[in-house]
Amino acid sequence: MTNDLHIPTRPAPRFIGEEIDLTSWTDIKPFYDDLLKRTINGADDLHRWFLDRSELESYLSENFAWRYIRMTGNTADESLMERLNFFIAEIQPPMTTYGNLLDQKAMDSFYLAELAHQPGYTVLVRSMKKAIEIFRDENVPLQTELQTEERKYGAITGAMTVTLNGTPGELTLPQATDRLQDTDRAIREEAWRAIQERRYQDRIALDGLFDKLIGLRHQVAINAGFANFRDYAFAELGRFDYTPQDCFNFHQSVAEAVVPLLDALAIERRKKLSLDTLRPWDAKVDPDGLPPLKPFATGDELLAKTITCFDRIDRELGNFLRIMRTMGQFDLESRKGKAPGGYNYPLEEIGVPFIFMNATASLRDLVTMVHEGGHAVHSFLTRELPLKAFRNPPMEVAELASMSMELLSMDHWDVFFENPADLKRAKRQHLESIIETLPWVATIDKFQHWIYESQEGTPPTTGDRRQQWTRIYDEFSDHQTDWSGLTKYKEYSWQRQLHLYEVPFYYIEYGIAQLGAIGVWRNYRRDPELGLQGYKDALSLGYMAPIREIYAAARVPFDFSKEHISELMAFVAEEIEKLKV
Repeated sequence: MTNDLHIPTRPAPRFIGEEIDLTSWTDIKPFYDDLLKRTINGADDLHRWFLDRSELESYLSENFAWRYIRMTGNTADESLMERLNFFIAEIQPPMTTYGNLLDQKAMDSFYLAELAHQPGYTVLVRSMKKAIEIFRDENVPLQTELQTEERKYGAITGAMTVTLNGTPGELTLPQATDRLQDTDRAIREEAWRAIQERRYQDRIALDGLFDKLIGLRHQVAINAGFANFRDYAFAELGRFDYTPQDCFNFHQSVAEAVVPLLDALAIERRKKLSLDTLRPWDAKVDPDGLPPLKPFATGDELLAKTITCFDRIDRELGNFLRIMRTMGQFDLESRKGKAPGGYNYPLEEIGVPFIFMNATASLRDLVTMVHEGGHAVHSFLTRELPLKAFRNPPMEVAELASMSMELLSMDHWDVFFENPADLKRAKRQHLESIIETLPWVATIDKFQHWIYESQEGTPPTTGDRRQQWTRIYDEFSDHQTDWSGLTKYKEYSWQRQLHLYEVPFYYIEYGIAQLGAIGVWRNYRRDPELGLQGYKDALSLGYMAPIREIYAAARVPFDFSKEHISELMAFVAEEIEKLKV
């Protein structure tokens, strides 16, 4: 049905016009020069200046977005990589330099104080001030080089395939991963070993790439006057609401409040599978010996069922996805040459995002779809905000949108599972995955703190890195799984985490947002109308308020203490118990 849909169109540009064809920096330089040289004679002029700047930056953001979307859809096409790299090398460096000059112009304006009473400007000014503090001209070429190098991770991993007995041709790693749910233990082991060995083949290339990224990031931090890249990243990411010490407290809280639950799940799994010892390939199979859940068969079916699921929550949410489907804003199924992972990419001009993922018909894919669908909802709820800066919330808020939707939608997963027993299995598996997710988030985040802090002295070797990773991994893992004879794979298991390569220090947000999402879901369980309204109220703020105020709008605390985490885990454990009946 599309008769009740309003398909958005790109607003007519007031400032940049319709004729831009971005082939060189000279195509957009005049607009930056206009903004930089424009005389501002009052608060209205300054407000108009911000709107024009937002229009220009929205155009450039969407132009980059399509280059990235097309490249990740086909990493084997060198021309697509070249188009992306052109933007990174030729457009972004002067954009960055001019962006700093424009920030300074705004901060120096006598009329900025007159805009402070308008919603969102206090947060915007805070962010501009921090950006000016950390900007250095000498970092512009380094950041260009970083972005070029970071994209190599997707090209390396996107080319990884395996061959397995009983399957003709090559399988992508997401496709092969589905074998880990097979009830035949020999099949699981074959798939697990094949996946690990394929990753292991590229370990040296991925180690070398990571070493280069670490070195570049550390130099950026030193240039900006920071002791290490961790401290620089906190400033760059705008982490005004918490500190590294809060992250350390989160790690400790998870170790004490969540890892024991992880152990209990592993013990229960081993007993149900009648195994003397759990091995890594036993982690994803159904412990009751049931075949893998198949919530859909094709990408089209996944999307159609997700729309129905969102309708059950709120028709408006389902319509958001209908609009995207009508506009062709999805690339869902896994294929060779496609970059790994999944994302929702906001498109700043049209205001309708694009969802990319690697679906292979598993429960994991269903969760990814509703997760990215939550991001899409966020994009729609903020698309009318006047400034690009207002539409781009920090990741702690963005992931609250997506991870809450995983849980809100779960109450309507009967769309995917007509069999009540399968529905219970799916819900329980997802809730158990929360108990698995929080320790993994702590693992990745603690590893990153160590990596970048350690650059202050003599940089550690790759051997040091493997040793430290193993120590941290063991701290946050169950104590039941036997890795005998598999140490070489365990030591390099960090390399599968895209965020370490492409978006450093973007990971603790998943843990913080997971806690918030449980709170949103608990509110929804208690009062669906009020809980949903809190969710939408928070998302609609975009980044016009500090993180703590946005969480407060959702009616959940911004708190990751041991006491709060223990309370939320008790709620999750209670819900899991209900599903056993």
